[in-house]
Amino acid sequence: MDFTVKSARFITSAGLGSEYPEPRAHEIAIVGKSNVGKSSLINSLCGRNKLAKTSATPGKTRLINFFLLNEDFYLVDLPGYGYAAAPKSEQEKWGRLMEDYLSSGRVSHIYMLIDIRHAPTELDRRMFGYILYYGIPYTLVATKADKLAKTKRRQAANAAAKLLGAPPYAVAYSSETGDGREELLGRIGAIVCPPETDE
Repeated sequence: MDFTVKSARFITSAGLGSEYPEPRAHEIAIVGKSNVGKSSLINSLCGRNKLAKTSATPGKTRLINFFLLNEDFYLVDLPGYGYAAAPKSEQEKWGRLMEDYLSSGRVSHIYMLIDIRHAPTELDRRMFGYILYYGIPYTLVATKADKLAKTKRRQAANAAAKLLGAPPYAVAYSSETGDGREELLGRIGAIVCPPETDE
């Protein structure tokens, strides 16, 4: 399905105990470990360089950031996990924040990002377990695909998904080249504009 992001704007950030914005019909969340490329993916999908703040410093996103796309649905940037330098209290706070959000019933779909170059970590597997536990539909996205030769991307993405314990398929994505962008936009289109079925 052809889907275009016509507009995208930042709405608000939410921390532990703060209110989420008024719900919309659909909410697509993006999750992954620190520095896996969540902000870059959001900017790439939306065709905007500075919509989500990118940083070379892992663990920069500490809040849940809501972006409104096409004045219709939310794309939600969740705080990265697995930043070793974060104090234990910060990591526990992150766990409570994520649990609150994932159990809220707001999430229509999750894009879970994994680095195409590395095997998923124990924290990746734990995050995937959360997604399955809460029964949230998901798409696995293997980021930084431009770091591998084109001929190796599909195989590496699927292998990473299999190692995570998921069916062996992930979208190979590069925010640098736009590789995989059309596929992810098509999936967003299928979520927010599902084809009508005859009753």
